Amino acid sequence: MGETKRQLHLGAFIYGVGHHIAAWRYPLTDSLGLFTFEFYKQFAQTAERGKFDMIFIEDIPALPEQLETAIQYTVPVRAEPLTLLSTLASVTSHIGLAGTVSTTYSEPFHVARKFASLDHLSRGRAAWNAVTTSMEITSQNFGQDHHLDHAIRYERAQEFVEVVTSLWDSWEDGALRIDKATGLFADPDKVNAIRHQGKYFSVQGPLSIPRTPQGRPVLVQAGSSETGQDFAAKTAEVVFTAWQTLEEAQAFYSSLKGRLGKYGRKRDHLKVLPGVLPVIGSTEQEAREKEAYLQELVLPEVGLSMVSRTLRIDLSSYPLDRPVPDLPDATSINGGKSRYQLLVDMARRDKLTIRQLVARVTGARGHKTIHGTPEQIADHLESWFTNGGCDGFNIMPPYLPGGLEEFVDHVIPILQKRGLYRTEYSGTTLRDHLGLEIPGNKFQQERHKQQQAN
Repeated sequence: MGETKRQLHLGAFIYGVGHHIAAWRYPLTDSLGLFTFEFYKQFAQTAERGKFDMIFIEDIPALPEQLETAIQYTVPVRAEPLTLLSTLASVTSHIGLAGTVSTTYSEPFHVARKFASLDHLSRGRAAWNAVTTSMEITSQNFGQDHHLDHAIRYERAQEFVEVVTSLWDSWEDGALRIDKATGLFADPDKVNAIRHQGKYFSVQGPLSIPRTPQGRPVLVQAGSSETGQDFAAKTAEVVFTAWQTLEEAQAFYSSLKGRLGKYGRKRDHLKVLPGVLPVIGSTEQEAREKEAYLQELVLPEVGLSMVSRTLRIDLSSYPLDRPVPDLPDATSINGGKSRYQLLVDMARRDKLTIRQLVARVTGARGHKTIHGTPEQIADHLESWFTNGGCDGFNIMPPYLPGGLEEFVDHVIPILQKRGLYRTEYSGTTLRDHLGLEIPGNKFQQERHKQQQAN
């Protein structure tokens, strides 16, 4: 038998009522859906119909610093991820459920317990996107005087993930007995206190929830800085990232995959999924006109505010049709280093004016925007995938519900016909979809080593 053909992995990224900043003004957008369960149910079931690996929900526990502009002209409100994913687990059966929770503004026991609960309730479909949180104003919502420095946030995050995974392993396989005849509910010899004493956390354990159907929920990470790549190489199983060119994507893919061996991991232990915003039309001209119309709906002050926030500079006093001013590299800032550098590199490489940079960013916030027919969209995805740029994509519909429906109805069948994408789910858990093994239980492994030593 021949070798099985490598296939794409796809996430469906829900962000408000669409990823384009003016999506809520677009005539085909369900702008009131943000506040209804039916809106999210339709999104999840459409993605499952398209055989997506997972749906993904981001989260920042704060409103933007430019509060007045954000509230007046954009959609800054978001549903809390774990609450929403728990409800969506009841109306789906296969698709993975990935949610964002900050390691800077949370506690490990809470996070371990919530995602373990979701993994049980969904029968093995949970994933945690562990982020350090880049928005500095967030600290003011959690009784802190200042946002932790970038290096400290990542150091804390590494210990945070270590504690969470230890808690997920604190119940060994076979710990649950539920023997009604003898009255034995669980084997205490297989339930372990983790007794963690670290720089940032002190956690006794064990977790109050047994080992989950996936062994552990899938770990997702989204940082692309040097520190973020090392963190991902050590801990992550999926990485969300943003790149504008295939060459950039290839360099990141090679760099990140090349770091895995340092931690005793293989290349297929981690999947890299860049974000892509597809604008789809029956012709290329129709797609261009759709994108242009969305751009016309962006108020100038909104686009400027968005780019100014990312670049940490007020651009409102600069002429829109002049080049972006000289900016320092990312080492000088304390949050969102990789996205900052992405915008700086984009402006320098393509010699963009401020107006042109705003137009690039308001659609996909630094991710790649592609427009064209379904065949052209599929060609682009195939090119990045087959030429070493990624293991798949995090699809960012520009508006909802139509943006996702168009992708599922018109692009997915082309990818399936080319043998690049599944026609049916072959398993029931998110690890099944991603081709990831169930991790070994650290306490069982330690017990086995002790037995061998004796």
